[in-house]
Amino acid sequence: MRAFFRIAFVLSALWFLAHPNASQAHAIIVSSSPAAGATVSGDTVAIRLHFNSRIDRARSKLTLLAPDGAARALTPASDAPADELNADATRLPAGAWHLRWQVLSVDGHITRGDIPFTVH
Repeated sequence: MRAFFRIAFVLSALWFLAHPNASQAHAIIVSSSPAAGATVSGDTVAIRLHFNSRIDRARSKLTLLAPDGAARALTPASDAPADELNADATRLPAGAWHLRWQVLSVDGHITRGDIPFTVH
């Protein structure tokens, strides 16, 4: 039994040495426009989310929550870089909005978040 644990430990150590970035592959948001807590002017907002790794855009989602709580799905741009999720939100009345995002990273893990912003 002791030999089994030694072999398992050695194989695990070799795997982590061979794949040093394996635990860092989750898509984590690096920057966003609008930024969390930002105030933007006008009724059109360019949504730009930049992640630390490539994402599966076809299986990712962007949803805007209006000040009254109504949800509006946004269609991500198909020509964005592989590590970005972009869309244009139009006809946004003034008020407090929330952008909910969900992405599938290339490692198969889903990450999600919420970015509050205000339209002035």
